[in-house]
Amino acid sequence: MNLGMLKSYKVFVPVLFLFVSWCSLYQDMHTAEPELIATPKYDLNVSVPIENNNAIKESIEQNRSTALEPEILTAQIEEEIAVVQDIPLEIKPEIAAQSEVIVPIIRVSSTSEEKDHKNFGFDLIQKGSHDENTLLVVGGIQGDEPGGFMAASLIATQYKITKGSVWVIPNLNFYSIIKRSRGPFGDMNRKFASLKESDPDYEAISKIKSYIEDDEVKLVVNLHDGSGYYRETYVDKDHSPHKWGQCSIVDQANLDCDKYGDLERISTKIVEHVNANLIREEDRYAFNNTKTAQGNEEMAKTLTYFAIKNKKAAFGNEASKNLPTHERAYYHLLALEKYMDIMGIGFEREFELTPLAVKEVIDNNIYLSIEGNSISLPLHDIRSVLRYFPVNKDGHIAYAPSNPLLKIIKDKDTYTIYYGNRRLTHLKADYMDYINAEVNVHFKVDNKDIEVKFGEIISVKNDFLVHDHDEYRVNVIGYSNSSKIETGTSISQEKFMKRFSIDRQGQMYRVEFYKKDKFAGTVLVKFEDV
Repeated sequence: MNLGMLKSYKVFVPVLFLFVSWCSLYQDMHTAEPELIATPKYDLNVSVPIENNNAIKESIEQNRSTALEPEILTAQIEEEIAVVQDIPLEIKPEIAAQSEVIVPIIRVSSTSEEKDHKNFGFDLIQKGSHDENTLLVVGGIQGDEPGGFMAASLIATQYKITKGSVWVIPNLNFYSIIKRSRGPFGDMNRKFASLKESDPDYEAISKIKSYIEDDEVKLVVNLHDGSGYYRETYVDKDHSPHKWGQCSIVDQANLDCDKYGDLERISTKIVEHVNANLIREEDRYAFNNTKTAQGNEEMAKTLTYFAIKNKKAAFGNEASKNLPTHERAYYHLLALEKYMDIMGIGFEREFELTPLAVKEVIDNNIYLSIEGNSISLPLHDIRSVLRYFPVNKDGHIAYAPSNPLLKIIKDKDTYTIYYGNRRLTHLKADYMDYINAEVNVHFKVDNKDIEVKFGEIISVKNDFLVHDHDEYRVNVIGYSNSSKIETGTSISQEKFMKRFSIDRQGQMYRVEFYKKDKFAGTVLVKFEDV
């Protein structure tokens, strides 16, 4: 190596190192979810191009007539928008009241383009039975406050109201949630005093105002995550009267209204209940009266003060942004349960109210049912990219979410699944025709014959076999053999290419069924832990 080359090498290596480090930092910034615990991290194994494995490639190409999708996630959003709007979610209270189990989310949605904020409307979930004593819970008015909207979504999905009525709006500013922004069009919680019809938030605010004004609603709680820790007197920069975290907020001490006008007394009870169940002493709650009518111009623009002016008891509940999301949600749930207790609302929940149990239910109880249950997709441990995902040729994915914070956003041939402000996975589309097929298919699992419907998940200890079907052919994603026939042969976990699993642990795989060249449905096989 001559001197010139050596000098070039000495310059090139540090520059290359800096470039690689910057790329790594850029990826972390754009894939990590700093405010959410146990957020799925990108699995670098799936970035290996599928073309590198000829056997798997040939198997997939043999079973599909469509072309392979691009390997690289495109960054630009299509200029031409083709969207089916969400069907508004309203679980009827009389149905919820009669059910012996928690009522699931039954909204049917289709993919949205991120560019079109109009297709990110909020959901109203009505729980319990109609009466004149309804609690209205609002989350997600500001998209950078996941503790609030996660807590509201748990009330919607994990609580059964046994007496009284609770209405939940967990995703009021859904577009803001997806964007991880306080408000892409300005702070929505400063638009309740006056607003032009041309404002992008006008329609959503008009709707939420109508719910607040409804005769059945008697008390409103708006959930927030605030900075630091509110204290009546200055302690330090994180604990002072200028902070908002860990407090129960009222606009005034009393209100002349039908019910619950003793705002200060009720708020004090909330504070006492939360403080009896603290994780740590620093988290203690405080009462915070903003005295809005006495000249607090900012608070006069808020949702709670709009409710106050319409003779509805209203409270803000703040958890600290210094805490992880599940702990914020824990404190919000403590407060909400006390509000229900004060209002005489009965409830049951399927989990113990502890910080770790809240974390568990936030992280794990999420899934999508796609195209009329043709595909069930568990999301709690899903890989960051799923390739060759069957998508209807019209470009839309119709789906029913288990949680109102779930959303699929289309960007060219990539469909990204969001859970609140978490980006869970990218589905790389393989476009094809769908058919509606309600048939049973036959498996042998650990030497036992069973019948399975599309969309089901079967548990396998050792191996499974898919029986031949007269009308359907089978494609086991991630498996290949020399015969190119994937029925009638026993398949164990070690015969799969791990990077084609649904989950990051390499335990769950897709078995797809086709009628000629049309997609019929999927069964998932999940191998048990050994």
